[in-house]
Amino acid sequence: MILAPSILAADFSKIEQELKELDEYKVKWVHLDVMDGKFVPNVTFDSKFVREIRPLTKMFFDVHLMIMNPLKEIKKYVDAGAELITIHHESADEAQVVIDLIKSYGIKTGISIKPNTEVNEIKHLLDKVDLVLIMSVEPGKGGQSFILKAIDKIKQLKGGNYLIEVDGGINEETAKLCLQAGADVLVAGTYVFKDKNNIKVLNNLDY
Repeated sequence: MILAPSILAADFSKIEQELKELDEYKVKWVHLDVMDGKFVPNVTFDSKFVREIRPLTKMFFDVHLMIMNPLKEIKKYVDAGAELITIHHESADEAQVVIDLIKSYGIKTGISIKPNTEVNEIKHLLDKVDLVLIMSVEPGKGGQSFILKAIDKIKQLKGGNYLIEVDGGINEETAKLCLQAGADVLVAGTYVFKDKNNIKVLNNLDY
């Protein structure tokens, strides 16, 4: 299992320290939620922030674009240091074009679906991506409760040539459910940053 703490839940006033602590806990991935206030109501950070924190850690940069029309933004995030860029099926009219562009830069690519989007809507893209991100909360803000429908989606996706990532409402209990269903990557924000010892809890789950 790969744990990918969501930097959105970190204290940005001491971001260097937050990243250092994740490194000390031997976290391999960090999840960066980019929101534009259009695809989702909230606004977080942009490629400039990603570029600024890139030198602060060697963790794998898992960039999740919750933005409209991501095609024109891809190069900015590649240049900023993204190692995997995930776009939303619901945000791009031609997701395949965006996926092809991401791959052309030699980095990994992912496709994400909201809680009300069914797996069969992205079946035509599954052989094109390295990761499928299942939203287990409505995208846009942290601290929401886990939507159990996500478990069925994990089971439907299991067995493909891609990683299955789950984002939203992850804690010790929901993490076990996701892992048992076949998830590979868990995004945890509030649960991790309120107590760094929860990193150990998640990394030592017996399932």
